[in-house]
Amino acid sequence: MRITLIHALKHSVVPIEASFARLWPDARLMNLLDDSLSADLARDGGLSDVMTERFLKLGRYAASTGSDAILFTCSAFGPCIEAVARAHSSMPVLKPNEAMIEQAAARGRKIGLLSTFPPTLASMPPEFPSSIELVPKLAEGALAALDRGDGATHDRLVVEASKDLRHCDLIALAQYSMAPAAAEVAEATGRPVLTTPDSAVMKLKRMLGVERA
Repeated sequence: MRITLIHALKHSVVPIEASFARLWPDARLMNLLDDSLSADLARDGGLSDVMTERFLKLGRYAASTGSDAILFTCSAFGPCIEAVARAHSSMPVLKPNEAMIEQAAARGRKIGLLSTFPPTLASMPPEFPSSIELVPKLAEGALAALDRGDGATHDRLVVEASKDLRHCDLIALAQYSMAPAAAEVAEATGRPVLTTPDSAVMKLKRMLGVERA
């Protein structure tokens, strides 16, 4: 099956491809990257009709290539992705975090939401059930370090920020680019840690009727 991956950050490509390689190696992947999406959102401070139309154009292009499903890896654009899902209701269109949110809500009531991209902490909390007590936390400077190519500093800042979430039932890592730090976060906090890429791949497999690996 052909899966289109749409990214607003270049750092998301490697973690999601690694999850597919491990959990669904037979899937055919197509990557679409527009890193101006995240830059423009950070500049504008919120989503707009113009931004939604940009997402709709990406969705139309993905559908035109014969994709069986679309997975967005950019966590701060929920309403834009929902518009794409409505426009292409005949195929699975997944927001990056929806599978992880389902897992988190089933496993805990007080959930630490750790992010490296500030707009995510505005857009993502409404996607959680109202029964969940969400504790948002920004790993300041981590994304800038990753942009400089300094993955070690990124991971260190993510781990340091996660220590403020040790009182939560579990910790959810909001960005795909944070997945490589999951084991260190779990060790530093003693809490279960959920990442977005693995959850998304497994949900897509279920939605498309593919037998579990």
